[in-house]
Amino acid sequence: MMAPIGIVGAGLAGAGAAYALRSTDHDVTILEKSRGVGGRAATRRRDGCRYDHGANYVKLPDQRTGDLIRDLGEDGLVDIEEPVWTFGADGEITPGDGDDEHKYTWEAGVTQFAKRLLAETDAEVRTTTRAESIVRDGTADGDGAWTVTDTDGDDHGPFDALLLTPPAPQTADLLSATEWSDDSGTLADLHTAVEATEFRTVRTLVLHYPFELDVPWYGLVDVDKAHEIGWLSREECKRGHVPDGEGLLIVQMSPEWSTAHYDDPLEEATDAAATLAADLVGDDRLTEPDWVDDQGWRYALPNEELDGDGATDADAVAAAEDAGLFLAGDWVAGRGRVAAALWNGTDAGESIAERL
Repeated sequence: MMAPIGIVGAGLAGAGAAYALRSTDHDVTILEKSRGVGGRAATRRRDGCRYDHGANYVKLPDQRTGDLIRDLGEDGLVDIEEPVWTFGADGEITPGDGDDEHKYTWEAGVTQFAKRLLAETDAEVRTTTRAESIVRDGTADGDGAWTVTDTDGDDHGPFDALLLTPPAPQTADLLSATEWSDDSGTLADLHTAVEATEFRTVRTLVLHYPFELDVPWYGLVDVDKAHEIGWLSREECKRGHVPDGEGLLIVQMSPEWSTAHYDDPLEEATDAAATLAADLVGDDRLTEPDWVDDQGWRYALPNEELDGDGATDADAVAAAEDAGLFLAGDWVAGRGRVAAALWNGTDAGESIAERL
């Protein structure tokens, strides 16, 4: 019997869950607040450039991630050849260890990962649909179904199982707006656990120049985690992203700087980021980009996994799953990586398939 399954969020966790469910008879609906898919693994276009302004590329923590990427099609796949070097609080740049792993994106951008996963499924993706509240019409241990109401007042469902994949603070907001006849206290315990999950904030500045840098590295990472810049990379190192002779820097500011300057006007944030980038790279030309873009990720990177505080969190998660409510994302896995979100979502999809 075909079971309706709802997924909130079309990032890598949601796409991974849908991919895991592709060979089942279940009817999958994904509700995504944005106009596109991929979540923080997102790509923008401007003035002939494509740029990955959130997750910069896909790292391969294991062979299955590389196998999956290649299974989805190697057309347009980009393996960034230039290395990642390091710097510290003093801004001194040093070569990496020379053992750079594969760094994958696509000519059309890293958002291709989610797009290609979803293309293998029959899932219906409803974009520009922001979930606002949830209702379950059964008891904690009995049969029931989940209905999601969006900010326009439209209902989606009912679903036999519901998977929530937004960052923990947004998932906590949804749980606080959930109606569930739950005498066991599962919902309250789950909300407490999710709400306690901490995230780091990152503001990204995108700086374009009418010239390329003559440097041997693709990216620079702050290993001391004490500089105002956390990550800086050259988008022109990705085939098909930047026209020849142009440069495009992705400057991801440190969580401390990002939190303090999250709402600064773009011009002020650009001046600060460009000056810091120029000082770090040692090239005064970088103080004057000819166009800029930015994106704030208030909930960018999780500090710990959901059930890192002990059995209470794990018990609440298990009880919610018994009632058909699941959670997934890099914050559930406790590691802010594309692959972590993907495989955590895949695991959730497989768990849903086993229970229905």
